[in-house]
Amino acid sequence: MQDFIANVVQNVCSQYIVIMIIVVMGVSGSGKTTVGKALASALEIPFYDADDFHPQANIEKMKQGISLQDVDRESWLDTLTNNLAKWETAAGAVLACSALKETYRTVLQSGVENDVTWVYLYGRSKLIKERMAGRKGHYFKPDLVDSQFTDLEPPQYGWHFNISSSSDHIVKSILDKLRHTD
Repeated sequence: MQDFIANVVQNVCSQYIVIMIIVVMGVSGSGKTTVGKALASALEIPFYDADDFHPQANIEKMKQGISLQDVDRESWLDTLTNNLAKWETAAGAVLACSALKETYRTVLQSGVENDVTWVYLYGRSKLIKERMAGRKGHYFKPDLVDSQFTDLEPPQYGWHFNISSSSDHIVKSILDKLRHTD
């Protein structure tokens, strides 16, 4: 796997330099951070987790098991949008972000000049709840997963990957798609 990734990166980088913004999206527990970190490492660009940019008030709500509303997400989305613009002018980035609704994705896209590469991780609710139950040290309560599925508007674009595949397989598939994208 590592040889394949190194080969893809070498091929992509040797043909032309591309500054890219990739958003790995999906409900909590879908593997955004795992896939995003591995992808960023393979591409040698920075990784960011959108959870790290939530205001403290949002974190407190989620710790208490309270679902966030659109109004709660406004400042968070503004912060992410501004950061995407900065990251685009630097080396590019991979961002793990729920980006549940089309309006959220539109706001995020508005911050960059080039198209965002959207990677949507999806899976069955049962599998995601099992993953969430095993996750330790995160403020997001597993009980909130249902509210994310309620809010979710799957994109009609981007690359879609079922999380029943391994994260290594998903990363390999993304890298392969990047290699074949003009």
